[in-house]
Amino acid sequence: MSNLLPSHASVVVIGGGIMGCSTLYHLAKMGVSDAILLERNKLTSGTTWHSAAQVRALRHSKNLTRMIQYSVDLYSQLEQETGQNVGWIQKGSLSIATTPDRLTHVKRQEALAHAYGIDATSISAAEAKERWPLMNADDVLGAVWSPDDGRVSPSDVCAALVKGAKNRGAKIFENTGVTGILTKNGKITGVETSQGTVMCDAIAICAGLWSREVAGMAKAEAPLQPCEHFYLLTKPIDGITGNMPTLSDHDNHLYIRDDSGGLLVGCFEPMGKAIDPALLDETFEFGLLAEDWDHFEPMMMNALHRLPALETAEVKMLLNGPESFTPDGTFMLGEAAETKGLFYGCGMNSVGIASGGGAGMNLAHCIVHGHTAYDLGETDAKRFAPVYNRIEHLMARAPEILGTHYEIAYPGRQLKTARDLKRLPLDAQYRKAGAVMGQTYGWERPQYFGATQAPTMTFGKPDWFENVKHEVMAAHEKAAIFDASPFGKIEIHGPDAEAFLQYVCAGNMGKAPGSVIYTAVLNSRGTYESDITAQRIAPDHYRLFVGTNAIKRDLSWFTRHSDGYDVTLIDSTEDYAVLGLMGPEAARIAAEVGAPELNDIGYFKVGPAHIAGKHVRAMRMSYVGEAGWEITCKTENVGVIYEALTKAGATPAGLYAQTSMRVEKGFCAMGHELDGDTTPVETRMDGMCKKTIDYIGKTAVDQRRQDGAQARVITLVLEDETAVPLGHEPIYLNGEIIGHTTTATFGYRIGKPVALGYVHIDQPDGVEVELDIAREMYKGRLKIGPAFDPKGKRMRGV
Repeated sequence: MSNLLPSHASVVVIGGGIMGCSTLYHLAKMGVSDAILLERNKLTSGTTWHSAAQVRALRHSKNLTRMIQYSVDLYSQLEQETGQNVGWIQKGSLSIATTPDRLTHVKRQEALAHAYGIDATSISAAEAKERWPLMNADDVLGAVWSPDDGRVSPSDVCAALVKGAKNRGAKIFENTGVTGILTKNGKITGVETSQGTVMCDAIAICAGLWSREVAGMAKAEAPLQPCEHFYLLTKPIDGITGNMPTLSDHDNHLYIRDDSGGLLVGCFEPMGKAIDPALLDETFEFGLLAEDWDHFEPMMMNALHRLPALETAEVKMLLNGPESFTPDGTFMLGEAAETKGLFYGCGMNSVGIASGGGAGMNLAHCIVHGHTAYDLGETDAKRFAPVYNRIEHLMARAPEILGTHYEIAYPGRQLKTARDLKRLPLDAQYRKAGAVMGQTYGWERPQYFGATQAPTMTFGKPDWFENVKHEVMAAHEKAAIFDASPFGKIEIHGPDAEAFLQYVCAGNMGKAPGSVIYTAVLNSRGTYESDITAQRIAPDHYRLFVGTNAIKRDLSWFTRHSDGYDVTLIDSTEDYAVLGLMGPEAARIAAEVGAPELNDIGYFKVGPAHIAGKHVRAMRMSYVGEAGWEITCKTENVGVIYEALTKAGATPAGLYAQTSMRVEKGFCAMGHELDGDTTPVETRMDGMCKKTIDYIGKTAVDQRRQDGAQARVITLVLEDETAVPLGHEPIYLNGEIIGHTTTATFGYRIGKPVALGYVHIDQPDGVEVELDIAREMYKGRLKIGPAFDPKGKRMRGV
């Protein structure tokens, strides 16, 4: 076969499972006719062949749902296009609830489905029993019926995709293993294989269980870990005639469907089993792992309760097949941070078949056009901190991720494994103050303080309500400290620093040293890549502050757009700590700790001072709607500074208080109100990007204005103080969905639940609407601008 390998291909896809086949198909469909796929063994021989192949459209975000809807459409038309039957069976899915919280969960899913245009309906236990007569429904409280869901034959889908790709010129090479990846100056140049070398412009790693190993060949990180995944197959049993809906009994960790007249009973047990990657070597082809009845037994007992017919069923086998999981349970899609031209489509977390069609399309779109077809920020391959790629952390985390597959999506839920990877400089002080920690990009950050026990998971009023109220009111009436140390910090040095930032940022970066600039970072489409705050420290030195989980992504973005500019970029995140001192008593505290000059710093200005004898640089700005400063200091000095501030009366406050105050003030955040589908016009922030100097995205933003695009972001204040919105709820006007919330919380300064969101009606200010929270309607009023605005309010002593 070596003489058949081309010497060059525009794109090389590595891996012949669902992601590789779908990516190749879509590359060819987009005109990349010389793309090739390399498979070490045979197509589908890793995980794809033994997939249960469920295709359920609803996911936790609009665009992930949209992606799977694309898969459904693709699978239903592939046979017509290629003549290859894909085994598409559309019998719907039934999700049952046996606890009150699960019922709330599935009703929230139903509401979300309506917002995303998916057919889903609440039904009674009796109606559920009618759809699944073999089910024991004695403990079922209710269910949600989704008629458009289905399943496919995974090998047949791949065969159809391959046929479609070949018809457009793409080529597949089986029994061709990748032995090395060639790079030059941080860019992909080719691949070495067991059959020869192929030079190329881009590589798509779709190698499933082996993707981390392949990424390592390019000195890149793909944190994923294989785990054992079980399902039971029975011989034919009475009562199963033809195909039936997929039955989801998530309270018992089960999914169930018919299979060749028998049953397929699969599970996502509470804690899975990690696999030593060494066991999955190059000889693992169409392989399975040993049956483990001891591990499966608790799930079997659950299945016997739900399906009494299993007691007399004859078992074919307990299938144990490996699947790959990421540290957060969402797959990786997009370009690697470390190597230009290296793309990921892997770590599918048991949703490979459902996601594969749409994910392959988006990966091909990313390779061809430089971005996914729509925002998929939650899948960005650059979202993981390097610490997550360590094998000991992956081995600990992945089994828990498998178990969370069917957990109730409680607000504030935190993972238990692979914790304490990175601790804040003030970690000991915070824990002494009763901080409940949450993990972001590996950092342990205070969610709230004063806890005496772990929080109870609930959809109702949280048990930390009063704790957070205390912190908010401290910032509102006195002074509070918010730790922003995990925020990424990027130093920009060099004679071209201003010119470079004027080009990559939408805001005016040419302000004098001592200025602070909040700015959007846009792509050529005029939509958000990031939003940052910049301090201009000197004519040739800026310090950029970026989101905690965005440091890898943003540093990569800036670096890749710095060609031709005489600048140096340095990640200084861990060199500096940042404390936000906010509230009316901030001025008094500043004077008391030896830094009265902070009161001379103007708004959106930055200046030096000393607190408790330690040098700081403070910028006058606020993310919480109370006057104050964000104070930067050397990491080794923050303990002394924190002690001085707290002794002077400042109260530590956590992320929950910060979010509440941000939403009340109407401030948008990346990943919530701001994303790759949204321009500053829709967010009412295009006034910050009206400079005449050219910048990335200027043409697109100008065109949006000319086209008459409307600002769509709004504030929603609910009337009922007991309502508990969580975000992503549909907003109704006169019985019709007009938008959805993005971030929701309780507004302690206004005494009402409050949310930010988007609506597609003109002149929304003051309009009365309803919000669907788990299928209960709550009245509220839309507002343009913040729910709480302390205009004219000043710090005491200023």
